[in-house]
Amino acid sequence: MDSIDQLLTRGVAEVLVEQELRKKLQSGRPLRLKQGFDPSRPDMHIGNAVGLRKLRKFQEHGHQVVLIVGDWTAQIGDPSGRDETRPRLTADIVRENATTYMEQFFRVVERSQTEVRWQSEWYGDFNLERALDLAGRFTLAQMLAHETFRNRYEAGQPLTILELMYPMLQGYDSVAIQSDVEFGGTDQKFNNLAGRQLMEQMGMMPQDILLVPLIPGTDGRKMGKSFDNTIDITMSPFEMYSKVMAMSDDVLPVYFKVLTDVPMEEISAMQEAMTTGSVNPKNLKMQLAREVVTQFYNADDAQQSEAEWTKRFSARELPSDMPEHVIDQAVNIIDLMIATQLASSKSEARRLIDGGGVRVEGNKVEDYALSIEPDRAVVVQVGRRKFVRVCGS
Repeated sequence: MDSIDQLLTRGVAEVLVEQELRKKLQSGRPLRLKQGFDPSRPDMHIGNAVGLRKLRKFQEHGHQVVLIVGDWTAQIGDPSGRDETRPRLTADIVRENATTYMEQFFRVVERSQTEVRWQSEWYGDFNLERALDLAGRFTLAQMLAHETFRNRYEAGQPLTILELMYPMLQGYDSVAIQSDVEFGGTDQKFNNLAGRQLMEQMGMMPQDILLVPLIPGTDGRKMGKSFDNTIDITMSPFEMYSKVMAMSDDVLPVYFKVLTDVPMEEISAMQEAMTTGSVNPKNLKMQLAREVVTQFYNADDAQQSEAEWTKRFSARELPSDMPEHVIDQAVNIIDLMIATQLASSKSEARRLIDGGGVRVEGNKVEDYALSIEPDRAVVVQVGRRKFVRVCGS
């Protein structure tokens, strides 16, 4: 079991206030750990799992997770990092997303030590008097300290009163469930602090805050749905394994630190070996991919995914589940690429050919006029991952 020091440092970006939280942990009292989510989208990614893994570690020390389903705030949408107002979601979409979201949540967090609460429990009959009381506890100056709000205000972009209410509503969740600690990503610091401030105003012991880092996605930017650079928890084991293998070598230390239980001494040794060139980063990446797939599936799926990945991309063998495309007459290579969705347009097909990324039966295509005949089956490959077997009718 992790020590208190490990709980408060490994995979943690900031703790507010660390000394207070340390005392709470040392008291031996089971703490109420607040984790809220807005089911604005149905799928979680492994970046979300960084915080979930930390929750699980706290559960192992006997603490209680309180999962808040933001069925009200999801209809507003978290404005953090947004330069425009989100479209509002219907209650039906939010409920549908929440069901899928929770199935993924409990792949990491222990269900038996989790209390699930819906915001509608306290906001369903939240009258105007209470809403005005809540709004009156925050000033415009406080709200404009939120970087997103300030930037949009200074740029003259629309900023609705409803969006300004978002941190207040999330903050009141902490009051409603009597939170001891709130968990979130570093982008949630402002919202989490709103809950701490509100609890203090209402004469309650204020919650502490544990912020986890935002990890880089497949393109190097922070992992997020809006960037389309995520490794989703719902991906197949093979797809998840392949996505990890496609990541930059630079992410290996941070991924090992926040997404695995590999001892920190080993991770430090890995970093040193990568710096000196005494280890092939590919081997470390394969270890990481196995760890990630095992976490969300099992060890057998991880082994099978590694074998298939090696077959496809390392040994340069053909995949076993290749799609087929039937033709009954000769087809130009560019038209074929579009028909089989290997390219979205003729210009993209030409660009891929010019870049040397298109092969037929292993031979690089160099001529736009190449014709594929229906008299024999051939394999058309684009890049390292896209394959189609073309055959006659």
